[in-house]
Amino acid sequence: MNDKKTEANWPDLTGRIEGNEHILPVRVYYEDTDFSGVVYHAAYLKFMERGRTELLRMRGVHHHELDSGMHGERLAFAVRHMDIDFLKPARIDDVLEVHTDISEVRGVRMFISQRVMRGDEVLIKASVTAVAISADGKPRRLPKDLVAQMNGE
Repeated sequence: MNDKKTEANWPDLTGRIEGNEHILPVRVYYEDTDFSGVVYHAAYLKFMERGRTELLRMRGVHHHELDSGMHGERLAFAVRHMDIDFLKPARIDDVLEVHTDISEVRGVRMFISQRVMRGDEVLIKASVTAVAISADGKPRRLPKDLVAQMNGE
């Protein structure tokens, strides 16, 4: 459940928004790496999921509220498609930034651009298509108020 007092004490956990882009800092831990000390490719998926979640949180869209049915029925987001370019490796103790931008929300789909950066270096580029689904997994058109929130309106 959402603890607003905790969030108020740790506002940096959610990252920041610059323009239309959300930026989430992430440190690379041992658990994120493979036997060679390089970030394992699946760890980037977790970093990017956190970026998408925190962007929505900063725009007032909370997963627990979607699940509660407060928008007419229980809703969730599912990744439908993802294109990823792994450009450069990250290593243990690196401080990265996950840049997330919702480029378009249309019907049941949300189109998202993401980059994982180390300083000025782009390590990963991804294009993500997420869809809104009902509790039984069927696509659902997003309510207009949610679309406005996701677009930062």
